[in-house]
Amino acid sequence: MAVYAISFSPTGGTDRVLDILGQAFSPIEKIDLMQELNFGSLSFGEEDLCLVGAPVYGGRVPATASERLTKLRGGGARAVAVAVYGNRDYEDALLELMDILSAAGFRPAAGVAANAEHSIMRRFGAGRPDAGDRAQLEDFARRIREELELRPEKADLELPGNRPYKKYGVISVVPKALTSCKGCGICARRCPVGAISREDPRLVDESKCICCMACIAACPERARELDPAVLAAMEQRLEKACSGRKENQLFL
Repeated sequence: MAVYAISFSPTGGTDRVLDILGQAFSPIEKIDLMQELNFGSLSFGEEDLCLVGAPVYGGRVPATASERLTKLRGGGARAVAVAVYGNRDYEDALLELMDILSAAGFRPAAGVAANAEHSIMRRFGAGRPDAGDRAQLEDFARRIREELELRPEKADLELPGNRPYKKYGVISVVPKALTSCKGCGICARRCPVGAISREDPRLVDESKCICCMACIAACPERARELDPAVLAAMEQRLEKACSGRKENQLFL
């Protein structure tokens, strides 16, 4: 059995969750959906297991991640859908992710809703996944592995969420380069949609930007940020919804 971790992780939270889950299935091959790949050439087989992770944007799977996942050729491989959210709610995202995978030819095996730091307002879910999350996710992974060994052919997997899914929409906040930007281009290379100019990384095509914050996370100089006033207003608006500790959930 070949095991794959397929991830769309702009700020690293989804990758961290998949890394923890993947330890129960090593060796594991990683596929980064943030990169420009020939996604249609990625094919899998019935003996394979794919851990597929995406962040939650407004209760949905990010459109760019969805577009790339639909091009994969599942070939009957078993799939564990992993929706990673920033301590607010995952709403329809986990169900949508598994629907995308099923339509691409994967067989549902399990679903995980996991917490990580909010990609925009980092104080919400700060430090997560933490030690408590790690222990819980490691237990999830063991349980998933046991379930696959006992029942390789699974009945329908029921996941929370609604069809039709909630209307897709993300907060439109485009990071800007600060005067301390050295023009190294790391942010441009990390941007999944080519919104940042490779010739001059200070220039951003706002019509392409998906507000994923990958550029902020990637910048070694911390020279990209959101407007502080806009960020403060967003934090105030979401304070109640994002406060407290939301727990990880496993669906088998």
